[in-house]
Amino acid sequence: MEGVIIIFDCYDDFQAFICTRIGKLRTQKGVTARDMSLSMGQGAGYINNLENKNNVPSMKGLFYICEYFNISPKDFFDSETEAPALFLELMGECKKLDEKSMQGLLEFIRAKK
Repeated sequence: MEGVIIIFDCYDDFQAFICTRIGKLRTQKGVTARDMSLSMGQGAGYINNLENKNNVPSMKGLFYICEYFNISPKDFFDSETEAPALFLELMGECKKLDEKSMQGLLEFIRAKK
């Protein structure tokens, strides 16, 4: 699997991506910004401030956010994978399949496009 390279033209693009990505991943996980903030040991408004572009996470903060979502920073910045945690779970399950089952799953996925 090739890595995805994202090039940001300016700080605002970088900040917008971070904010949007956190919000999307948080929504997929089904948690509120407040609950996520508190689960990470932060103040109640931490994630809300990030999503509203009032702040950007530090490098350490970004790693904690990735850990919260059970993804790597590479997965966080992979804009082509909409649900990285789900994708990683799916790949883990695929590793358990035999070749014939994998082929059947691949055919099923291709038919869904």
